[in-house]
Amino acid sequence: MYREHTIGVVVPAYNEEGLISDVIWTMPDYVDWIYAIDDCSTDGTWEEIQHAAHEDAIETEGGGQIGRERALQSVRADGGVGDLLTDRARIHSPIGRVVPIQHRENMGAGGAIKTGYLAALKDELDITVTMDGDGQMDPNQMVKLLDPLVEDAADYAKGNRLLYREYREGMSNFRFLGNSILTFLTKIASGYWKTMDPQNGYTAITHYALENADIENMYEYYGYCNDLLVKLNARNLRVADVAMPAIYGEEASSIRYPTYIRKVSGMLLRNYLWRLKVKYLVMDFHPLAFFYIFGVSTMALGMVGGLWSVYVKFLLNGALFVRASLSMMLFLIGSLFLLFAMLFDMQVNKDYEVQIHE
Repeated sequence: MYREHTIGVVVPAYNEEGLISDVIWTMPDYVDWIYAIDDCSTDGTWEEIQHAAHEDAIETEGGGQIGRERALQSVRADGGVGDLLTDRARIHSPIGRVVPIQHRENMGAGGAIKTGYLAALKDELDITVTMDGDGQMDPNQMVKLLDPLVEDAADYAKGNRLLYREYREGMSNFRFLGNSILTFLTKIASGYWKTMDPQNGYTAITHYALENADIENMYEYYGYCNDLLVKLNARNLRVADVAMPAIYGEEASSIRYPTYIRKVSGMLLRNYLWRLKVKYLVMDFHPLAFFYIFGVSTMALGMVGGLWSVYVKFLLNGALFVRASLSMMLFLIGSLFLLFAMLFDMQVNKDYEVQIHE
């Protein structure tokens, strides 16, 4: 328990033999429950989870501070979250404070996080942290994520490796470029315009936010972090972006970037349109939704007109100036409306996010 708040940590693991045990063993003493999720690994990850759980139980003299009976609630399928959870995974009896969970089939990083979130919801923990099983996240940094939530300054906190140059050391140029692009796209899609490094999986979320984030329908591929930010914003929940260094080792990434970019970009576009509809048309009304729609539509019309002008000029030998001028005007008007929409979006959401530096 941390400052009178019960803490659970979700640790997804896929082929993390040799790494997952250190993550479990170095977990802070104030953590009440560790949901160690084996995503159908093909190596010795599951056996290592069980061994590390026994060692942790001995070290912490049983572990956990809210009782074995409460952890076992996750196993019971009594409808809703319980049924969904047990359909996805086999939940074994807790070993000390570690709750070992085996996926019935490989579900990916987001799928493992979703399983852990469902278990935490079932156990009604005050705060749930996510920490990868590859050792890239320093357990000693966890308090930086917990404090904004405990002090009611935010409902969700996430790490940010991009604020300081020294925190980005070890991140390849290619990875930094990809992260920067996704940061920009996620700003637009989510409405959290100050938030950076959306791919950072070191996060903490309150029980209230978890209940309201539609976890049952959470995106299960690598873009789950981006998906969650959009859903949090649609419900006006507060996000803290916390400066935090990353640890890079010898572990190999399982991300296939062509597939990753295609899937996550499509998801962000769908989520962006969904957020505009829910937040600015269904739950409340704000004209910025129409500014976005009109701006994008007019820009697209201007681009189509420009291409048609070029076609007419060079293939049909027609006049270029008038058509090109009108197309350019439409494009510029659309751009202005789009910028106004972004400005309105920033103003609406400025009180729902905060950056926390050192």
